[in-house]
Amino acid sequence: MPPAQESRLQMGLIVWFGFLALAFAFSARAALGLVMPVWEVELGWSRGFVSGAGAMALIVMAAVAPFAGRLADKKGPRLTLALGLAAISFGCALIATTGNKAVFLIGFGGIAAVGFGIVATHVVSTAIARSFDQHRGLATGAATSGATGGQFLIVPMIASLLTFASWRWSFAGIAVVCALLVPCILRFMAAPAKPRAVTHDVPGRAAPLGTDLRYLLTKPAFHLLFWSFLICGYATTGAIETHFLPYASFRGFEPIPSAGAYGLLSAVNMLGMIGAGWLTDRVNRPMLLAGIYFLRALTFIVLMKLGTNVESLYLFAALFGIVDYATVPVTASLVASHLGLRVMGLAMGLISAGHSIGGALGAYLGGYIFDVSASYGLVWTSSLWLSIVAGILVLLMSNKHRLQTAPV
Repeated sequence: MPPAQESRLQMGLIVWFGFLALAFAFSARAALGLVMPVWEVELGWSRGFVSGAGAMALIVMAAVAPFAGRLADKKGPRLTLALGLAAISFGCALIATTGNKAVFLIGFGGIAAVGFGIVATHVVSTAIARSFDQHRGLATGAATSGATGGQFLIVPMIASLLTFASWRWSFAGIAVVCALLVPCILRFMAAPAKPRAVTHDVPGRAAPLGTDLRYLLTKPAFHLLFWSFLICGYATTGAIETHFLPYASFRGFEPIPSAGAYGLLSAVNMLGMIGAGWLTDRVNRPMLLAGIYFLRALTFIVLMKLGTNVESLYLFAALFGIVDYATVPVTASLVASHLGLRVMGLAMGLISAGHSIGGALGAYLGGYIFDVSASYGLVWTSSLWLSIVAGILVLLMSNKHRLQTAPV
């Protein structure tokens, strides 16, 4: 095979396996919200407890994310993703075998959470940025859309196992598939045949961690992206990913139509991420990112006025899906141009840690507020206003496209 053709094939495999890894990692996380009402009845676990486990996992993810990004910078995404999938597989297998609270916390909030922190959009977007010279935004959107689009089929399958077998089979199935993905990624997800030319910033050049951290912390762009992405985590991972399915159950919807709505959200989300990636290569990126946040705020008004018919549930799912994870390719592009490719894994890891912290707040407060008030109203209202704040923050950024040179 000619070197150029081999290089294109390898880049295609990076996009494909990045998509698959994110699809199953995020589906495993979504299973928590799907199974939450079942555990409430079968095991007597309160939504506050299960939400707390989700918040615990997000805190672990926040702690792991920068180290995962650093590992991707130094050792490459192939080994990084394989380690993460192995952790998810083991954690889900442990959950499938227990009804004990402590073991569940270790499995989901500990072992699997480490995997979730590794198999994340910041590792995949770093792999794309360091492999693509052209169409980087589109490639990032396609690969990272696995975080949502892959769930279009996977989450309904989990719901089917839940309905026709048990929740244990749901987690066991995830464990098996993640284990099978590990050797596939180690075998097929390699770097391009010829290293791409880098003129502004050299990936992989050694620099002390302290130097890279000081560099990032002195950049206003890093802080604007960090805090806006923290808010993003509150509204998406915290509020919707954890509580949309329990909220649908609370409003009287059955598991399969609820999972179908979540699947629709994920499918539209995939299109939203790819579309945002395509636009990232063509328009003013801070204005694009701000527009996504402002449109997301409007969708929470629709959610608060949700009716009792399935059509209204699917309407919200479609609207929110357009702007859910569409922030990822735009944010990744801004990190590459404003902070530099060499430290992109670390920078995206820290920013993703902020996303997880915000998600932990949203997940925990959602469960706590529901236990206290039997309502999610305050969670949706706060998500609306915080999304507006995030949009204002990113409007303060410039739209430079030149790659920033990070210090060595």
